[in-house]
Amino acid sequence: MNKNLFEMGANFGDNWSSDNKTKPKKVKKEPLREKSEHRLHFAKEKRRGKMVTIVQPFYMPKSELQSILKELKKSMGVGGTLKDEKMEFQGDIEVKLRENLQRIGFKFKQK
Repeated sequence: MNKNLFEMGANFGDNWSSDNKTKPKKVKKEPLREKSEHRLHFAKEKRRGKMVTIVQPFYMPKSELQSILKELKKSMGVGGTLKDEKMEFQGDIEVKLRENLQRIGFKFKQK
């Protein structure tokens, strides 16, 4: 018998997978750093009519960042979250946030 005449020629090798639910792991861009080696900067955004203060980039383990975030939120009395390598806080609180981060031991980029 002859080969199938209607074969499209797609070659699914051994490395092919139809599972599209698994995502590749993210690779850390920067190595981990000490608090005093960070050079953080601020950004402000308006989301749904309210100000959000963003501090980035942090190069620390996520568990350590979570504990720092919790301490900052409690000391300033604001809400916030951790996304990738940045912290986002509710409100325009750059001055208070800068003071608290300097107290912990972080440094900032010069303006």
